[in-house]
Amino acid sequence: MKLVAIDADVLGRERTGDETYVRNLLRELALVAPAAGIRLAAVTRRPDLVPEGVEPIELRARSQLVRMAITLPRLLRRLRADLVHTQYALPPRLPCPAVVTVHDLSFELEPELAGRKDRLIFRRVVPRAARRAARVLTVSERTKQDIVRLYGIAADRIVVTPNGVDPVFHPREPAEPTPRNSLLQGPYVLSVGAIQRRKNQVAALEAASAAGLPLAVVGPAKDAELAEELRRRGARLQGHVEIERLAELYRGAVCLVQASRFEGFGLPVLEAMASGTPVVAVREPALKEVAGEAAVFVSEDGLADGIREALRERERLSAAGIERARAFSWQATAERTLAVYREILGT
Repeated sequence: MKLVAIDADVLGRERTGDETYVRNLLRELALVAPAAGIRLAAVTRRPDLVPEGVEPIELRARSQLVRMAITLPRLLRRLRADLVHTQYALPPRLPCPAVVTVHDLSFELEPELAGRKDRLIFRRVVPRAARRAARVLTVSERTKQDIVRLYGIAADRIVVTPNGVDPVFHPREPAEPTPRNSLLQGPYVLSVGAIQRRKNQVAALEAASAAGLPLAVVGPAKDAELAEELRRRGARLQGHVEIERLAELYRGAVCLVQASRFEGFGLPVLEAMASGTPVVAVREPALKEVAGEAAVFVSEDGLADGIREALRERERLSAAGIERARAFSWQATAERTLAVYREILGT
C-alpha cells in the first residue's frame, strides 16, 4: 500500500478552521483510503486526537522552523512516505511529492489585517509551497482564482475541495431544552471565529446592539486587546468551546452575524445553516459562494437591518439554509482529496 503522510500539527491547538479541516478530513479519509490501496499517517504533537483508521505519528518541536526544515523531512524519509499533504507550507527539502492546502490569501490581499510576523512568514512560504506542490488544494473558487492571479499557477494544478459540515450541527429538536450551563438565557446574536481584526466582531457587536440584542462571541482570543474591548462593550465571550457546545450555541441563536473583512470559505456560515439558524453576512465573495441565496447579505453598515430581516424571515431563511447545507459534506471533501492523491500516486 502507498503511504500518505498528512501534517496534522494543528490538532488540539485551537486553530479554528484549519483544525476543523484536518480533523474531519482525517476521519473521512480513513473510511475510503484503504480501498484505494492507501495507508494514512497523521504527523502531530497530539496523537490522542487522531481518528481510528489513521496511524498517529508523534512529532514534537519547539520551533516550527526547525520542524518544517529538519524534523518533518527526516521523519518522511524514515517512514518512506509516498506523498505528504500539508497546509500552507512545505519543507525546503522533500523526499516525496507533496499536496498543499491553501485556505485563503488574506495576508496578500488584506495585509493590514494580519500581524507583521505572520504576514512576512506567509508571504515567503505560501507562494513557494504552491509552486512546488504537485497539486494545490483550496476550499473555494474564490481562493483558487486568487492563487491563479497572484502566483501565476495554472488553474488545472489547483483543485477545489470545499469544506463540509459535521453531523453534530443540526436543527433544534422540538423538545430540546436550553442547556443548564448556558450563560445565554434569552435571545442572542452569535459570532463565531477567532477574535482578531479580520473577523470584525466589533461590527457584529454594534449591529446586535442596534437591533436590541446581546452578542455572544465564540472563538479563541488571538487579539487580547480586541477581546477586552469586546468584553467591555458588553459582548459575551465564550472562548474556544467543544464542538457539542458550539452546536448548542448555534441552535440557540436568533441568527449568526458574519462580518469578516476577508474569508476563504466561512465555516460558521455553513455550520449555522445546517443548524437551522439564519445567517446575516457581509458581501464577501467566499461567503456568498457558500451560502448562495440562503442568507441575508448586506454591507457592513447594514448589519443591524440584516438582523431585523433575519428575525422577520426566520422560518424561510432557516429552511433555505438547511437545504443549502446539504450540498456540503466532509465525505465529498475526502473523496475529492483522495482522487488527487490517487492521480499523483498513479493508483
